[in-house]
Amino acid sequence: QVQLVESGGGLVQAGGSLRLTCVDSGRTFSRDPMGWFRQAPGKEREFVAAITWSGGSTFYADSVKGRFTISRDSAKNTVYLQMNSLKPGDTALYYCAADPEGDYKLPDAWGSWGQGTQVTVSS
Repeated sequence: QVQLVESGGGLVQAGGSLRLTCVDSGRTFSRDPMGWFRQAPGKEREFVAAITWSGGSTFYADSVKGRFTISRDSAKNTVYLQMNSLKPGDTALYYCAADPEGDYKLPDAWGSWGQGTQVTVSS
């Protein structure tokens, strides 16, 4: 059973950095891709980044390319999202996702979700 737990969110000034962590505590080893999404108040949940189980391939939304980096430690069932040069527009609740099937950029393609961690970027 997948149990995703995110951490690392917080309040940061524009230009600052945060590192989000997501642990899949429900499995001993995962070979599935994992991803990050975010949802701002009044907006739909949107794709941020995804990574294959080996870490050999990564995918990013255009809005975060060059600023965010997704990585994982598959042996620890942990995925990270390093966020640099943060902007107020990055303010959102960030969700970790697992068990994708289909178009990884669509929230409906992911079968498991964490509770989210809040990221707030002040100007």
